[in-house]
Formats: sequence, structure tokens, C-alpha cells
Amino acid sequence: MPIEHRIDHRRRLVLARVTGTLTDDEIFRYQRDVWSSRAVAGYDELVDMSDVEHVALPSGGRVAALASLSAGMDVKAPATRFAIVAPRDFEFGLGRMYGAYREMDSRSNKQVSVFRTREEALAWLGVEGEPGSES
Repeated sequence: MPIEHRIDHRRRLVLARVTGTLTDDEIFRYQRDVWSSRAVAGYDELVDMSDVEHVALPSGGRVAALASLSAGMDVKAPATRFAIVAPRDFEFGLGRMYGAYREMDSRSNKQVSVFRTREEALAWLGVEGEPGSES
């Protein structure tokens, strides 16, 4: 499975790591499985795409569909943050596209930003050090 996640309840943060080939089935499954849980409502999120070898999304329309699904699952309050780590240009561009679609959706309550390094993403999220793997 190319998307592994862990939850740091103390920091109210979901951390995901994508490896291998990223497919739209996997990313939609991650969104539904993780974010349908009330246990993470109002949590920030970090998705690290540093270990992605290939992205197999059939079209940009799937990025828009994912953004719409995600926005529809947002809690009304508090506003949260979503950091995407994407060192390579293609994944960085996909992250920016996803963020733009989310921003245009009136249901969205999550600010999305894309970073080249994990350190930058953690700093933006206000997380000091590497988060633990509490479950």
C-alpha cells in the first residue's frame, strides 16, 4: 500500500507518507478512510510525497474531484492546515492544483500549502521536531 498514515493525537496531526506509485484509487481511499473518522476532526495534516516513484492519475479532473470530496468532509470549525511535501516538480504542481481547487470550494475549511522539504512543512504547521507515532 503506497499511503501509510499515523496519527499524533497530542499535536492533533495526521501524518501520511506516499511511496511507490500513487493512484487515484489509493488517494481517494485514504481520504475516505482517514477523514471520515471523528477522531481526527479538526486535525492538521501533512502528506509527504518525497518517496513517490510514479503518479498514475488519469486526469486533472480527478484532482478537482478529490479536492471537492475533501472539502465536503471538512469540519466547520476550527480551520485547519494541510501541508504537502513534494520535492519534485510534477508532484509539487499537483499539490498546488489541489490547493487551488480546495480554495475555490466554499465548503473548504482547510488551508493547503505545498513545500519542497518536510522541515519547511513542519515549521508552517507549527510543529517542532519530528512528530511521534502515537495512535
